[in-house]
Amino acid sequence: MEAKADHVLLTFVAGGLSTCCAKTSTAPLERLKILFQAQNQHYKNMGVFRALKTIYHKEGPLGYYRGNGALMLRVFPYGAVQFVSYEQYKKVLNSLYFNGALSKLLSGSFAGITACSLTYPLDVVRSRLAFQVADEQIYCGICHVIRQIITTEGGFAGLYRGYAATALSMIPAVGFGFFTYESIKDFILSMSGPLTKKNREGQEVLTPIGGLLCGAVAGASSQTVAYPLDVVRRRMQLAGAVSDGYKYSGCINTFVTVYLEDGVRKGLYRGLSINYLRVIPQVAVMFSVYELTKQFLSSDMTTERSE
Repeated sequence: MEAKADHVLLTFVAGGLSTCCAKTSTAPLERLKILFQAQNQHYKNMGVFRALKTIYHKEGPLGYYRGNGALMLRVFPYGAVQFVSYEQYKKVLNSLYFNGALSKLLSGSFAGITACSLTYPLDVVRSRLAFQVADEQIYCGICHVIRQIITTEGGFAGLYRGYAATALSMIPAVGFGFFTYESIKDFILSMSGPLTKKNREGQEVLTPIGGLLCGAVAGASSQTVAYPLDVVRRRMQLAGAVSDGYKYSGCINTFVTVYLEDGVRKGLYRGLSINYLRVIPQVAVMFSVYELTKQFLSSDMTTERSE
């Protein structure tokens, strides 16, 4: 029982830390993606590098991290719950005789939905803070955003605007991401090549480069599939902050509106190039740090027990 509790705590801490490291490493691109997805008037017709220069010119280096405080409050519990619940769901599904591939896919999907449900309001807050620009500020901080949404956008339900699209996106984004990562990881570990090493217990584990490689492939493949739903989610989250937000009243309605007004490339996949630049290193860092943290903490626990 104690060993089981230690494993859950280890997974919780490793998942939270790895997700924070991953999100912070790509925060500037994350903010730019939000500005592009929601067609902010100041950045609507800009390319990636010109927009990054404009942010620096208007808001300085800290402009790249606008909304990152709210993001960190969200991503630690999100990452922690996601990794812990993934392990638990996988155990349950394996006990029900689901095959390995289906177990990984379903476990990842359920884990993503579980984590998202618990932390979604902070994602809405972070989107509002990241969307506003220096000379057109609407919100003063996290508490102000929450108060404004609750009082002017339908109460507590306003904090879950766009949740349906987000929950749907968990299936391809998180589910396929975990499935791809675990599948590539299992393959690499079975090869016992330069991307693996032995831990203190003599078990084969990934090297940092191995974790980065598996995470990069998982991030690129999963986000390509899930990206249109991410655009729909952002439009709905930001509906209360833009003049034409009334058009984004539901998941299907928002999807159709974006498609009819902006098309596929400039609408549903607007900002995808930024997303590749953001997601590939982000997911690579997340899984790599997760593996390293688990290895480090598990070795510490083993040492403490032996003493």
